[in-house]
Amino acid sequence: MSLKAIAAKLFARRIALKTAKWAKNPISTQQRIFQDLIKNGKQTAFGRAHGFEGIESHQDFVDNVPVRDYEELKDYIQQIIDGEKDILWPGRPMYFAKTSGTTSGAKYIPITKASIKHQVEASRNAILSYIHETGNADFVDGKMIFLQGSPVLEEKGGIKLGRLSGISAHYVPNYLQKNRLPSWETNCIEDWETKVDKIVEETKDQNMTVIAGIPSWVQMYFEKLHTTTGQKVGQLFKKFQLFIYGGVNYEPYRAKFENLIGRKVDSIELFPASEGFFAYQDSQNEQGMLLLLNSGIFYEFIKADEFFDENPRRLTIADVKQDVDYAMVISSNAGLWAYNLGDTVRFVSMEPYRVIVSGRIKHFISAFGEHVIAKEVEEALQMAVERTDALVNEFTVAPQTSPEDGELPYHEWLIEFERPPSNPKLFSELMEQSMQKQNSYYYDLIAGNILQPLKITEIKPGGFQEYMKTIGKLGGQNKVQRLANDRKVADGLQPFKI
Repeated sequence: MSLKAIAAKLFARRIALKTAKWAKNPISTQQRIFQDLIKNGKQTAFGRAHGFEGIESHQDFVDNVPVRDYEELKDYIQQIIDGEKDILWPGRPMYFAKTSGTTSGAKYIPITKASIKHQVEASRNAILSYIHETGNADFVDGKMIFLQGSPVLEEKGGIKLGRLSGISAHYVPNYLQKNRLPSWETNCIEDWETKVDKIVEETKDQNMTVIAGIPSWVQMYFEKLHTTTGQKVGQLFKKFQLFIYGGVNYEPYRAKFENLIGRKVDSIELFPASEGFFAYQDSQNEQGMLLLLNSGIFYEFIKADEFFDENPRRLTIADVKQDVDYAMVISSNAGLWAYNLGDTVRFVSMEPYRVIVSGRIKHFISAFGEHVIAKEVEEALQMAVERTDALVNEFTVAPQTSPEDGELPYHEWLIEFERPPSNPKLFSELMEQSMQKQNSYYYDLIAGNILQPLKITEIKPGGFQEYMKTIGKLGGQNKVQRLANDRKVADGLQPFKI
């Protein structure tokens, strides 16, 4: 074992002890974070406008600070862009993370000196947690790659601006710089297909041990490696042992990945966003990701089925229950206050607090009151793949409310198969059974002849990539929307159906 691997194991043990200390005291940890945030917030324009001087408890905070999304925070962001300081957090942000908006185009999420520190530490600690649990550290001597956006930063209002992954590229620690691929020049390529081709050339002859990125785009990289070299990824990279991912559920991709790799490798799931780094998988043996309660973020949770009520109850970590879907609301040392992240989470463990991402509060299908969420469709597809010979590249689901010829409405599943099932009828029946079992509202609609069972529309190979290209979202941090209550994505995919 190398000196670097030995040092990594020692450092991992130290971090594991620190993590265990706050994880065993979740409520007091969150209370301390809350008090620190309010103390700093008192110095800001936002804090003065929302009575932070009088806030001593969570209920005071609820009474003074309504839940907001980005659209309702834009005026404060604009003041920062205009050169003002002490608006949302003392001083001015170090960066703006640029993300895609919903109704207003691009969003500019502030990242402060305090918040970027926690982002970097969380990504580091995820790997150290894996080393501590498994004892595997030899991979630190090999080459590592993260498929990410360009690290070239622009400016907005005198503040550096870029994609989160591009900003993070500036914080790779010195001891990993020699291990890191691709080259800086390749990382700066904007066109995703050109970039992946170049990454393949730079990495195909290297000792790759760690590969990271959003599964759909890593899959594209793996496929191009196979096309170029004629080898499975696991044959090409004999010491490849760790896949790190975030952004989407890996399970629908797992069978395809293991086929591309040719063997199983360990994986670590992350829950990062421009707004903060919220959780990482801390165990290879337990479900879910450890919620980071000591990283400058105060969490509130609203039951997903109450979120759109007039005054839904805002819960703290002390109030949540297991196996309930919650919309996650954050306040952070980046200057976000009672910010609706848009994600829904479900607690799968309370000691420590571990979560899975169950969907998006705005991404669901409820055209008939069924309220189907992402986790349900992902589990249905995964189950069908496991019980048949099919392999799936990508998919999305949308309601078909006005079928032709007077048919009953249905859910349309648009699926790009790597290998279509030899028995398509069985495949769709397995998914249908899973959906009815998971969602009682959906079952009732089927039983009551309001909906007919789901239907599958096959998308041609590469169709999802072509669709993402047409909407300018190929590669990087972009990902296919799993489901929607409208047919925008489904209609966009129609030119690519078989």
